[in-house]
Amino acid sequence: MSESNLNVTDHSRDSAGLHYVYPVVSRRAGGVSIGINLNPNNACNWRCIYCQVPDLKRGTAPPVDLTLLERELRGFLHELLQGDFMQRRVPEGMRRINDIALSGNGEPTSAAEFLQVIELVGRLKQELSLPVDIKVILISNGSLMHRDNVRQGLRQLAQLNGEVWFKLDRASEQGMLRINDTCTSMSKVHDNLVAAIERCPTWLQTCWFALDGEPPSRQDEDDYLNFLAGLLRDSIKLQGVLLYTLARPSLQPEAPRLAALTAQQMQAFAGRIRALGIETKLIA
Repeated sequence: MSESNLNVTDHSRDSAGLHYVYPVVSRRAGGVSIGINLNPNNACNWRCIYCQVPDLKRGTAPPVDLTLLERELRGFLHELLQGDFMQRRVPEGMRRINDIALSGNGEPTSAAEFLQVIELVGRLKQELSLPVDIKVILISNGSLMHRDNVRQGLRQLAQLNGEVWFKLDRASEQGMLRINDTCTSMSKVHDNLVAAIERCPTWLQTCWFALDGEPPSRQDEDDYLNFLAGLLRDSIKLQGVLLYTLARPSLQPEAPRLAALTAQQMQAFAGRIRALGIETKLIA
C-alpha cells in the first residue's frame, strides 16, 4: 500500500492498492468511508459533466469477482479495526469508520451481482461485529431502480442501517440532458425515486455549480423545488437533501466551463429547500 496520507480532495480508487475496495476521507461523512467500486472499467450509463472519473465511457459494470471482493473487504476492514492504517494514513480527527459506500467509477446498480454484493456486505458486517452505527450507503443515479435485483438489494440495504443517495442535479429533462448527459423523463425519475424510498431510507444528492460563468437559473431552482413539492403533496417521505458544489476538478471535456458556487449562493438555495420543510445538509 502507498504510504501517502489521505485527504478530502483525494478520492483515488487505487489508494489502498486493491481492485474493488478503496478508502476515502469523506467531507460528507466526517470520517473514513470505505468505498466499493463495482465499475473498475470506468463505465457508466450516464456522463455527468462534473464527473472525476478518468477515461469515462458509456456502459455497465463488468462481472464482479465476488470472491476477490470478499477477500479485499474483509482484509481491509480488519486492517482498519485491528491494524494501524488509521494512524498511518488518516488525519487526526477523522479516524473513524463512518460507512461502507457502494460508489466508484460508474453506476453500481448496473452490476448483475448487485444483490449478492449487498448480501456479502451484510455477512461481513455481522462476522466482524462492526459497530451498529456504521452505515451502508448506495450512491446511485437512480436510473435502474426498476430492476428486480436492485429492488431486492434495497430491501436488504435497509436492514444494514442503509441509505440510498439518489442523484438529482436538475429537475427538468433539459437540465438532466445538459448536466448528466442522459435522456430521461421526469416521470421516470419520480417513479424510480419512489421505488427507492419505499424500500430504503433515501436522500437526494444534488450537485449545484456554475456553468459557463452562470449559476443555475431561477428556473432550475424552481423546477427542483416544484419536484420536491410534488413529493410532499403525495406524502412521499424523503430523508432530505444533500446539497454540495464542486470540490475536485472534472475530468470531462466540459471541465473548463465549470466552477464551484460561493458559500452564500449555496446557502441561499439551501434556504429555499428548507422553506419547504425538507431537511437539507449543505456540504461545504
